[in-house]
Amino acid sequence: MQLLTPLSKVLRTTKEYIEVLHGMKLETVQDLLLYLPRAHEDLSLMHTLGSAPLDTKVTVSGVVESLRLIRTRTGKHLVTGKFTDSDGITCEVIWFNQPHIKRMIADGETVVLTGKILENGYKLQMQSPTFEKAGRGDLVHSGRLVPIYPQHDKINTKWMREKISSIKECIKDLPETLPEDVIKEEGFLSRADAVYAMHFPDDPTQVQKALDRFAFEDLYAIQIQALGQKKEWQREKNEKFKVPMKVDLIKDFFTSLKFTPTDGQKVAIFELLTDMERDVPMSRLLEGDVGSGKTLVATAVIANVIEHGGQCAFMVPTEVLAKQHTESIGKTLVGFYNYCQKKGISMRCPKVALLTGSTPKSLGQEIRDQIEVGNFDLIIGTHALIEDKVQFKNLRLVIVDEQHRFGVAQRDRLKAKGSPHFLSMTATPIPRTLALTAYGHHDLSVLTEKPGNRKPIHTKVVSPADRMRIELFIDTELEAGRQAFVICPLIKESANEDFAEIKNVEAEKKRLDASFSHRRIAMLHGKMTPQEKENIMRSFKEKEYDILVSTSVIEVGIDIPNSTIIVIEGAERFGLSQLHQFRGRVGRSDAKSHCFLFTTNPEQARSARLKAMEKHDSGFQLAEIDLKLRGPGEMFGLRQSGIPEISVANLLNPELVVKARKAAQKYLNIS
Repeated sequence: MQLLTPLSKVLRTTKEYIEVLHGMKLETVQDLLLYLPRAHEDLSLMHTLGSAPLDTKVTVSGVVESLRLIRTRTGKHLVTGKFTDSDGITCEVIWFNQPHIKRMIADGETVVLTGKILENGYKLQMQSPTFEKAGRGDLVHSGRLVPIYPQHDKINTKWMREKISSIKECIKDLPETLPEDVIKEEGFLSRADAVYAMHFPDDPTQVQKALDRFAFEDLYAIQIQALGQKKEWQREKNEKFKVPMKVDLIKDFFTSLKFTPTDGQKVAIFELLTDMERDVPMSRLLEGDVGSGKTLVATAVIANVIEHGGQCAFMVPTEVLAKQHTESIGKTLVGFYNYCQKKGISMRCPKVALLTGSTPKSLGQEIRDQIEVGNFDLIIGTHALIEDKVQFKNLRLVIVDEQHRFGVAQRDRLKAKGSPHFLSMTATPIPRTLALTAYGHHDLSVLTEKPGNRKPIHTKVVSPADRMRIELFIDTELEAGRQAFVICPLIKESANEDFAEIKNVEAEKKRLDASFSHRRIAMLHGKMTPQEKENIMRSFKEKEYDILVSTSVIEVGIDIPNSTIIVIEGAERFGLSQLHQFRGRVGRSDAKSHCFLFTTNPEQARSARLKAMEKHDSGFQLAEIDLKLRGPGEMFGLRQSGIPEISVANLLNPELVVKARKAAQKYLNIS
């Protein structure tokens, strides 16, 4: 028998069971050995009938006699017998609807029973205990820490224990997956010893040692993969990658602003510029809560690149956001240039271009021609930036906003246009340990402070019964000249009955037209053309509408300072991180802002998960709550990225994550 031997050749079982194992992706001896228990039950303490507590699961050893198969009036079968322990104390034992027991145990056989001892009148009784014959080698189901395997409709944990026990001799052949020096340094069990300890532990400390080893192994494998990608990205060393940090330029940039950057922004800018002074391409993730000022950090770095004659590409997921960035970043760079002109400071005049899918054909070709000869310093756009026909003269920096919305292949296509430095930015607050795991191919910069004196956003979970009161308040705010977002989960009414109560944009627009007939209301959703969306957003920003009813299309980056209210319908359908993203669309001015989370029914309004939105305004705290509740795959879409399902407890263990990362760095010889 070998590790790769098919289970059909080594297990004594039926074809039906082999097919079930196949459905569980258990094909070989190795597959079955690596099917680890989910828990362990301590049945190591052997009792006698006299010492065992009543009505508590215990294990006793003794002899069974007088076994009888009885058929009841209702056609059911009982197997009864007398059990006598080593002290000579007896009890009645009875199995319900298990006639096969009579064939499996012979009168006078010594067995180990596990179950509860009950008092039935003057007699002791055990009902349907599990049993195991004694004296035939090591006990499998009792007398030890007993493994409990994940439940399956057909295959129960007892069956699994028996089959794994029958192939345990192969555990010693399992190949090692960790380097020998890591095992020694960390004091881990070998892989074979850890697997054996999970299936056949002597005590709880062995199980914990095995669990520690497997937790580390999971994270180590991910770090090896992530850091391997980083090493591949930085494989080429070349002086051409170096972009020196012009300290005086950055100081002048800060002075040109109408506000003081936060300490976090200054640190992030320094980290980025330091990375770009090296002879390998930067690979960094800039993570910041909603409104933390990531765009300003990017703009400072862009200014440094432009001053050295390099080009920058800034790719964003939507045309609305591309246009917004073109206006805001362009305005900041031109403002900096004008400041330098007044102060007599030498600086290149920045030239910024916008390139998206809806750019007219002739204009698009003209822009591409100018990019190729180096007449544009900063090009902001959507996926249009990675088209083959877009060629750069001297691409030195690529920035991707909300990286998780782009595929690896798309990022690689940008890399191929010049092996530039790479900065990824996200407003999705990711717990640091998860960021080091899921995005471990990047170094990490984190912004936690918010610029200026922005006031906390008043957040309230609202039951449907309180709708009228809240809408009266909203109308008062609109009367004062403010604007409001209304977010719905669906675009239009669903044919699916399960979604009948869920709010949709089209129906809500009609309802609000009637309820707020004196207000100007627009709607926005993903099925509109880019031009339609841009027109609506521009009109809303210019205060031509009071209320904008939208789907989650407004989640990323929309900046309307005059909007101080956001209503989120069907709030229970969104994760906390996404709700926090929505909430970040308001609170962008000095005015007090409000976020109302409407639930579909009253019970949902009492949800502890939604109430967390009232208590916490930190996206990082909410992200940790979300991670515990929903798991990393659901939360960050990591199922597609090759990240395996691993314990949330492991992801929230900073010491373990950092330990795995350091070990992987040492193994790959990465500083």
